Amino acid sequence: HVLPLGPHPEYTCSFLPKFAIHIETKYEDNCGINENIFGEEKNNFEQEVDFLDIAFDEVPERHYRSSEDPRCFSSAKTGRGPLKEGWRETSRPIMCSYKQVAVQFEVWGLQTRVEQFVHKVIRDVLLVGHRQAFAWVDEWYGMTLEDVRKFESQMHLATNQKLGNYDP
Repeated sequence: HVLPLGPHPEYTCSFLPKFAIHIETKYEDNCGINENIFGEEKNNFEQEVDFLDIAFDEVPERHYRSSEDPRCFSSAKTGRGPLKEGWRETSRPIMCSYKQVAVQFEVWGLQTRVEQFVHKVIRDVLLVGHRQAFAWVDEWYGMTLEDVRKFESQMHLATNQKLGNYDP
């Protein structure tokens, strides 16, 4: 059972008290040029910067969908796509989603392996999710905030029903 804690997405696991994941997100109108978006105070631990390229980074085969491939997709509403080599330098407008991911697994002998594995899984999830956001643009482009809230409520209800957490 995983529980969110606090104002930032931070997750702990009740049966693994020494396991936690913290993900912080910030967005900027650039192609990933801000080297310190999270501020100096966040830099007191070892960091590894990893640029995700939604068009050309390899997606795990089980998650690949040609309809969600930015190298093939073309938006009818926005005219964007397909993305070609060098798209980050030539595409406008562009937005960068900066993620700071911290994983803690304080179990001697397993810490490094588990933390590396969790970082890999989170990277894959972020890559697939951002590819989908690009490829699904025609479904959400032009939505008002009210439309988005209504859609969120519908998805929340559908997800709970699918998971069996629905009590009418």
